Amino acid sequence: MTLFPPAVRRTIGICSAVLIFILLAGATYQGVATALERREFPRPGGMVNVGDHQLHIYCTGTGSPTVILEAPAAGLSAAWAQVQPKVASMTRVCSYDRAGLGWSEAGDRTFDGGRVSDELRTLLARADERGPFVVAGQGLGAAFARIFAARPDNAVAAVVLIDPPRADAAARSGEADWIVPMSPWLARAGVLRAGRMLSSKADGLENGRGALGAFLNRPDHLTQAAKELVAWNDVARRAAEAPIPAHTTIVTVDFGSPDRIAFLTDATAVDRVVRAIAEAVAATRTTTN
Repeated sequence: MTLFPPAVRRTIGICSAVLIFILLAGATYQGVATALERREFPRPGGMVNVGDHQLHIYCTGTGSPTVILEAPAAGLSAAWAQVQPKVASMTRVCSYDRAGLGWSEAGDRTFDGGRVSDELRTLLARADERGPFVVAGQGLGAAFARIFAARPDNAVAAVVLIDPPRADAAARSGEADWIVPMSPWLARAGVLRAGRMLSSKADGLENGRGALGAFLNRPDHLTQAAKELVAWNDVARRAAEAPIPAHTTIVTVDFGSPDRIAFLTDATAVDRVVRAIAEAVAATRTTTN
């Protein structure tokens, strides 16, 4: 006795075959596109060993203080493509990729939001980047920037917080809550790339759009991004509790964005952020001179 009549079994078989074909075609599309992107978007900076893995850092400009750019959730150094050149015209500036994101390698240990500041400190020391520092971060990056600024051994003179997460960070939600945990699998099947479900967020970003969009379709990058987003509330809490020294200048830029994954693609927003960083740089120079 069969569960389904012959006609139904044939229909199920055809649908299964079509589904398998689509998945194989999507995976092939993803593999070919990723291989092409690896050649099209080589890393702009250098790799520095921070222990069991290497981090990518990209520095431009000259002068003091040195501005350190901390990328938003699911972001990387390329997310600052419109900000970094403008800041480089006034002082030295470095963007980098956290472990497992962008061109940086992933460490062997499980993700711990508290380790980000440790690795950044090691990265700057081994890259021979010296303070005083102005640390600017956006979204989740703002929380990491605040945690880093609270360390007494980091020579941070000023911090610029762009859309910093609130302590009740659960209120900030959006499509990231369901897309990003599934995104590595959607990326492997080519679904994420075909639908531009995340890479469209890079639209409007000059220079860095291609690289950022490429990594927003990469399973390895998105796997790490998902781990960071899961830890959003914990990182926000750590940042809220981080005691920034009284002498540290704090500049806040709040665009009121409810999206956990957001990038600086609007020219007006970019100019506002650059002005905030310039304010922090000027305050640091006044204090240190």
